[in-house]
Parts: sequence; C-alpha cells; structure tokens
Amino acid sequence: MAKSAATAGLVELSHLPTFATVAEQGSFTAAATTLGITQAAVSQRIAMLEGELRISLFDRRAGRISLTEAGRQLYEFARRILDLHLEARARLGGFHTPVSGDLPIAASSVPGECFLPALLSAFHEKHPQVHVRATVSDSGSVMRDVEKGQAALGLVGQKSEKSSLESRHIGRDSLVLIVRSGHPWGTRRSISLRVLMSEPLIIRELGSGSRCALEKSLEHAGTSLANLNVTLELGSNAAIKEAVKRGLGVAFLSHLSVSKELDSKELRAVAVRGLSLTRDFYLVYHRRRPLSPAASVFLHFLESHPIMHDAAKGS
Repeated sequence: MAKSAATAGLVELSHLPTFATVAEQGSFTAAATTLGITQAAVSQRIAMLEGELRISLFDRRAGRISLTEAGRQLYEFARRILDLHLEARARLGGFHTPVSGDLPIAASSVPGECFLPALLSAFHEKHPQVHVRATVSDSGSVMRDVEKGQAALGLVGQKSEKSSLESRHIGRDSLVLIVRSGHPWGTRRSISLRVLMSEPLIIRELGSGSRCALEKSLEHAGTSLANLNVTLELGSNAAIKEAVKRGLGVAFLSHLSVSKELDSKELRAVAVRGLSLTRDFYLVYHRRRPLSPAASVFLHFLESHPIMHDAAKGS
C-alpha cells in the first residue's frame, strides 16, 4: 500500500514506553526494575530519544531527575499514544493488558487503619498484578512523602496547603469526645466547652489530621488548645484509646476509629456544645509528577468505590 502524503517520511518516535516509565517512576533505576532491563539500557534509550528530538527531557541534578517543560509535554502525548495502543488492541483483537507495577501509598492513621485494608483487598481482586506498598503515619508525614516522591498517593485527614499537591475529597467523618466507661460525663448527652476546659485532655501529635481538625473547630468557637487542660500527647489512636480507658483523661478522636469501643460500651461519646467537629478525608498527589498507570487506576477506583461512601457516614 502506497504511503499517503501525510505519512510519507514520518519517523516514529523511539522508546516512548521507556520514557513514560521513567517519568512515572521518577528514576532510571526504578524504571529499569519495572521494565526488566539494565539501568544503562534505560539511559541509552532516553539519550537516543533526546537526540532524535534535540531537546532535554529530564533535569538531572544531584542524583535526582525531574521532567523538563518539554518532557512534561511529551509525557502527555506519550501517555495518550500508549493508551490508544492498548485500546486498539483491546477492541480489535480482544487483547487486554492488565495494569501492573509498584504502587507506593502513604496514609494517615484513620484512613490507614479504618478503611485502607478493606479497600486494598477489593482493589487487589480487580488488579492483582499491582503491588501496593502502604505506610501509615500522620497527615503531615504523608504529604511530605508525596511531595518528595516517596509515595505516589496519600490518604490524609486534612487538605494540603501546598501548591505542589492536589487534594481530592474522598470522604467525611466527625471527631467525638470520648470518655471512659464510668466517667461522670458518660451518662450525659453533651457538655459545655467551659466544663471541658478543666478536664485532663489527651491529644494527637503535631501533624495529625485529627489534631488539625480539633484546632480549627476550637478556633471557630473562639478558643484554642492553650485554653484547655492538655496533659498528654500521643502519636496513635490506639494509644489514646488505651489512655482514656485507664482514666488518664478524655480525648477527641475520629468516630471511625472508636466505633467498636462505642458499640461495646468500653468508651462513651459526649457532644461538646459549640464545637463543629466534622472533618474531611483527601487523596493527595503531586501536581507536576505524572501518575503511573497503577496510581491512576487506584485513584479512579478510590473515587468510585462504595467503601468511601460508607466511611463518609461516620459523621
């Protein structure tokens, strides 16, 4: 078949799959592992592509790489081209390439402990070839991991204020004041903020989404943690629940994280008049760092999966 005038002399760009993998993985070493080739081979392919285009696609500084502006533009084209290849194969030949690869996720304590295990179980059933590596810490640490590229996606209990990070709302919960069974407040429906001020209070550490939500609620009520009787700071919800059970104080925790203890009457929840304790959960990712196919699939799965709607009912 004769070439048309539009395609005559057209030279196909080489090594776009390798280029896209390097962009998504953020390093030549990780890309080599994903592709099953040597790092030298990856470097050679990228050099050939840059030679063809006569532009630099990556900034290489202090052992780290990032896409140049030209690289970001090429990645958008490369991803579209590669996705169209897969779509053409699927439609014409019944060929379907399952999404695979490594997916590092970081989650703050409530999302990580309360709904990530069930979510990952459901996700694995649909995408068994994606290898998820999940870590659990506080919201501040999660966002730092995403910003540094140590995690592709983060699940947190507060919206990021950094311009480099995108935040997508994925669920809603509420904080509740918990007291031990047998506490004088345990039979009361609510207390005033003034009464709360004299009671020993246990709070989460700096960087926690739960603490941030509490601080904002107190600010809206015209006060702050400085006016409360904070006697203990702990870095996990489990430790705080145990401290409350032992009578060391009362605490504000996510409803999701204490639902079992409330159902069993080990702990009691008391409303605080004047405090609005609704808090939101977000998925965060880097605005300028391309998401890998595995991360993109997880993002869409997270937005549509019913577990997220169940979590939102905690308020």
